[in-house]
Amino acid sequence: MSLKVGYESVPTEADHYFEQHRWEWQDRFLRGSTALYDPIFTPLFTSLFTTLGFSATTAALLGAGAAAIATTALAIGIQALLAPRPPKPEDGKVPKMQSVPYRWWGVGRNRVAGAYMLWEAVGKKLFAVQAIAGHRIKSINRYWLHDDEVTLQGDGTINSGTNYRTNVQILSRLGLVPETDYPPITSALSSQGVWSSSHRGDGQASVAMICTSSNAERQQKTFPYGPPQLSVEADMALCWDFRDPLQDPENPATWQWTRNAALIMAWHQCFNEFGHKRDYTRAILPVLDMWQEEADVCDELVPLAGGGNERRYECNGFDTTENDPKAATNAILASCDGWICERGDGALLFIVGKFREKYLTTLTDADIVGHQIEYDVLFEDECNRLIPKFCYPAIGYATSDTDFFEDTPAQLIAGRVLAQEANYQWVQQWRQARRLGKRDWLRLQQKVTGQINVRLSGINSVYSRWVKLEAPKMLPRLDGAIVENRKSVLSLLQGGFVMDIMKHPPNIDAWSPSVEEGSPPATPPRTDAGGIPTPVINLVQAKPNGNSVYIRVVIIDPDDETLIPVIRYRLANAGSGTPGPWIEQRFPNPVPAGGFIDMSTNVVPSNQLLDIQASFIASDGDYGNWSVTANVTATVDPTAPGVPVNMTTSNASGTVTVSAKAANDNTRYLIFKRGTTGQTFAAATMIGQYNVTANQTITLTDTPGTGTWKYWCGAENISGVPSSTQASSTITV
Repeated sequence: MSLKVGYESVPTEADHYFEQHRWEWQDRFLRGSTALYDPIFTPLFTSLFTTLGFSATTAALLGAGAAAIATTALAIGIQALLAPRPPKPEDGKVPKMQSVPYRWWGVGRNRVAGAYMLWEAVGKKLFAVQAIAGHRIKSINRYWLHDDEVTLQGDGTINSGTNYRTNVQILSRLGLVPETDYPPITSALSSQGVWSSSHRGDGQASVAMICTSSNAERQQKTFPYGPPQLSVEADMALCWDFRDPLQDPENPATWQWTRNAALIMAWHQCFNEFGHKRDYTRAILPVLDMWQEEADVCDELVPLAGGGNERRYECNGFDTTENDPKAATNAILASCDGWICERGDGALLFIVGKFREKYLTTLTDADIVGHQIEYDVLFEDECNRLIPKFCYPAIGYATSDTDFFEDTPAQLIAGRVLAQEANYQWVQQWRQARRLGKRDWLRLQQKVTGQINVRLSGINSVYSRWVKLEAPKMLPRLDGAIVENRKSVLSLLQGGFVMDIMKHPPNIDAWSPSVEEGSPPATPPRTDAGGIPTPVINLVQAKPNGNSVYIRVVIIDPDDETLIPVIRYRLANAGSGTPGPWIEQRFPNPVPAGGFIDMSTNVVPSNQLLDIQASFIASDGDYGNWSVTANVTATVDPTAPGVPVNMTTSNASGTVTVSAKAANDNTRYLIFKRGTTGQTFAAATMIGQYNVTANQTITLTDTPGTGTWKYWCGAENISGVPSSTQASSTITV
């Protein structure tokens, strides 16, 4: 054996040290084999780094610090200021002029201007085309030139009544594939080689503007601010609703527009061309039941102080490709107080802001290696006033704030107000911003934050949003307390995982609308060219009356007796995704009370989603601008029916007989489904839906094939409101 070979085989001091302490470290950090605690992460990270050319041993070490597993929204504090964020809402109203602009995309309803694709003047005309989204959108609802709202005739020419008279024509495309060009622009510019019929913009939503100059005497009056800046209100991305069996994740033509924060998060993670581009079969389908439940939580109705209700968590916002997809992920999380966690197999766990004990796990002394907990904050980090910020459509889709939360005794002790802002810029409902603000305010008041080093034996808690600490030795002051897993990172050198925690307030879900809702933000008066103010809708409520329903609309009193309020409504979807015609109703003798005008419409279509707008009519008969559109479902019967009773299943030679009885109440439909024992009612296959009356029994047969099957029976009332749970029965064939 050569001297060289012998020399290279001599162990180093590090090798000696490692061998001496190897078993001590294993007992301290792992308490046994890594594979016993980490069946997902160990093979995942080892395979990842070995494919890059590292040895298996080195790969295991590199994998130790490679993944941030769980994370929550950043809405407050220095971390939120440093985190990437989408453009401010008011930034979307001005079109960008760049040689190579970033592409825009959006979800929900927004006011956007996009970026110029064309800006060309020929003779008396100016031609402009603006790309507003790099994907298909649902619709374009409203149009502004600068801050002056305009309406369109059939050919896109604006209606008279503004300074622009009829000198501007506006056209739009929704981003179909293939799309069509703009013929008025093509005919004027194709001969010059500037813009031809090939400039279709397949898959790109866009708007076009053609301005015609006036004579020299009128030019300054017609265009007082120079060339108009066009912006629009658009209902943006279509998203896959995994709760709807008629929607196919592989066929975007079946998707629907939504504001549901959970559906939008799934779209951004898996289907958004400018998002994270995950494989939905790995990220969503393995935990589909969880995503369906979170989408339902977002759609839960929260009562309002003045009557009626609104969805718990809605999301509306836009971004550009200048920002990393993480910026939008954080904005979506902030809109629903969300938490997201990537499992080792690629599945995404997603939980919105509503505490549920089934998502609670436990850490004991045996699971904790070390900790660094702060039980108070430094003076410079103190917060005794929290100001929620959100996007307010009533002031032209700009940032506004709600009533703040404050601690007056803490302000007296500090000697001054120490305020922080909570940024919910993808929220457009001021009441929702208040609810989110209260949740963050209660967390801040706990003043308990820090890090826990968790052994691999505590891996279940890493995948949980809420953790109960049963650690009288390691954390006696937090023994029995519930903390929130704000962020977890895989770090074997620290014992397995490092978990950032914040103490969980026990009453975080409590909400009293009459006490905590507050007042709507101040709205500066906005008038049209004739000086007529634009109404601000404070409340829209569906009011059942027997087998019919009417709509209650409350607007802020303009304190002007000469104005006549007028309400109009239409079906949001009259078929094929297009809205129906507007139906108006005037209220010539309103009776203001408490700073509001309360109006009730005639009977409206039952159990339909309606668009609602308000306006004022001046004494000369001229209409002012219409308000921001509000949506309400005209539900005839909001009371959920009872759970079906007496459900039975029996098997005879492979044919299963299923029977259930409607409750003695307002039940109008029984829905039967079949699935595996691991499925939920929402994910199961429907095998029958029947019209029933109270106490009626339905019996049907089914041939499911060999296996163990679970059958459900749920109930709905005449308005489609489901029962709280379903009757079920399991049988083996």
